[in-house]
Amino acid sequence: MSSTIQIRQATTDDFNAIVALNESEVMHTSPMSIARLGELDALANYHRVVLINHQVAGFLLAMKNDCAYSNENFEWFASRYNSFLYVDRIVIGKAFHGLKLGSLLYQDIFQYAKTHGITAITCEYNIVPANEPSRIFHDKFCFQEVGSQWLNNHSKLVSLQMATVETPK
Repeated sequence: MSSTIQIRQATTDDFNAIVALNESEVMHTSPMSIARLGELDALANYHRVVLINHQVAGFLLAMKNDCAYSNENFEWFASRYNSFLYVDRIVIGKAFHGLKLGSLLYQDIFQYAKTHGITAITCEYNIVPANEPSRIFHDKFCFQEVGSQWLNNHSKLVSLQMATVETPK
């Protein structure tokens, strides 16, 4: 039996599943309540879910450079670049690891950026403590380190990453 995979815009009906997925990976991201997700969703230019057989298997939440997002990493990019989508978080449920759903979401966000004339995708991942799976994943999409910064009273070091989006001529 084959699975049906779909990517679509997230809706409030997806919020419980998104928060549960986020909680399952909170060691690699940050905590998020339903209320916080509502705030982030309102700021996001790109908030999509990937479904397998109509079940939310993952999500990607990203903000455009000109939104009013208060976040140290977003603000780092906003002070240096004028066209980007900042990946606030991407989470794929453990039951769906290995199905390349994260890659499908990244292909989709790169296409979204290209269509909307956005020239870069930015993100960060932990290098202390190390998040090796995220590093490997982002290397596949040609992300490069453009900076780093310590967060949380010097308990976490993040690599600030950027990948160029080819825009139509």
